[in-house]
Amino acid sequence: MDKFTVIPFEPNRIKAIVFDLDNTLVSSDMNFFWLRDELGCPDGIDLLTFTDEIACPNQRADATKKILDHEMEDARSSHPMPGCSSILQYIEQQAMHTAIITRNCFEAASTKVKHNNLNIHRIISREHFAPKPSPDALNSLADEWQLYPNELLYVGDYLYDLQSAINANMPSCLVNHGIEKPFEHQASVVVPHLNDLTRLLTRHNKSNNK
Repeated sequence: MDKFTVIPFEPNRIKAIVFDLDNTLVSSDMNFFWLRDELGCPDGIDLLTFTDEIACPNQRADATKKILDHEMEDARSSHPMPGCSSILQYIEQQAMHTAIITRNCFEAASTKVKHNNLNIHRIISREHFAPKPSPDALNSLADEWQLYPNELLYVGDYLYDLQSAINANMPSCLVNHGIEKPFEHQASVVVPHLNDLTRLLTRHNKSNNK
């Protein structure tokens, strides 16, 4: 993506907050280097794309199973990220729309949500729409909720999350866990942890109510 336009983050316009899952809401210890090595995926090629394009049906099925097994193991050992509870409580208090959009498979994503007792019922996985950085899932939610693109904030921890929001003409929030990332300029707003986003939104609401 050589040219892009970052949509400004305007807290007063936000009516929905949608999340990436791994290392955004809950932890993930997925070893993608091991997976790439196991599946023979070259550097610089998206792992899911590589798997989908394996010509031999048996090899493709075997690769898909290895990814699924790794995802399920990761799901069962996951835990909530710092500030996860506070941002979900804020969303509930404000009666905002929310959902998860993840590149995980639906089975693993659902397991993670249940394992961590997350109060989010809408989970969109790679089985439902083209995976990020495609904007299709975000666009679908905006249409369903009848929101303008700048009324939906997408929160994630990786470049694909920011690119997905840009492609959907939506603002994004990058959670960088206190470590500066080379792609931060593609985010509308950057916070160390989810509770920092909660404070930012709460502070804005209080100033508006004065």
